[in-house]
Amino acid sequence: MSETIRLLLADDQALVRGALAALLDLEADLEVVAQVGRGDEVLDAVVQSGAQVALLDVEMPGLDGLSVASLLREHAPQCRSLIVTTFGRPGYLRRAMEAGASGFVVKDTPSSQLADAVRRVASGLRVVDPALAAESLASGSSPLTQRETEALLVARRGGSITDIARELHLSQGTVRNHLSSAIGKTGARNRSDAAAIAAENGWLL
Repeated sequence: MSETIRLLLADDQALVRGALAALLDLEADLEVVAQVGRGDEVLDAVVQSGAQVALLDVEMPGLDGLSVASLLREHAPQCRSLIVTTFGRPGYLRRAMEAGASGFVVKDTPSSQLADAVRRVASGLRVVDPALAAESLASGSSPLTQRETEALLVARRGGSITDIARELHLSQGTVRNHLSSAIGKTGARNRSDAAAIAAENGWLL
């Protein structure tokens, strides 16, 4: 690895990208070589820029950060992924690690700690926000099945039983069963409450 670590920033908020770039460029051994605002632009930008670490937001248009981490692991393993997100949810952390991300930190991490996280990820280490790691272990993985998760995703967008059934190619009775199960597992009052609880835990994306 060269002395200077080449970075790519992926975040759909230009102000956030600019602030991160300004902070990281102050470090003598870090250089931001590419910035993108969509997840589906990351792989091409990594290949063109030769970035060694990609700082990824979770929620982006085109492709979410967790899917991008998985894509980079498969197609550009020379570039390590560091999730930098506002959403410090334990479910996201677990899924990020499963997707092959090398690190997971929240956006209010002090700049010196973020720079250190980048260096550690570049050297092959894993970096995880310690409070979030403890919370993730305590909360465990998602109790929802894939179908329950899919049903809640549509419900979260305001979809009716009919909408969910049509989108998932299921009968309305089957949808009601999935939603009832999801409501029970989350301890929710209704399907919109269940969707909110699941999203807060990082079980939906």
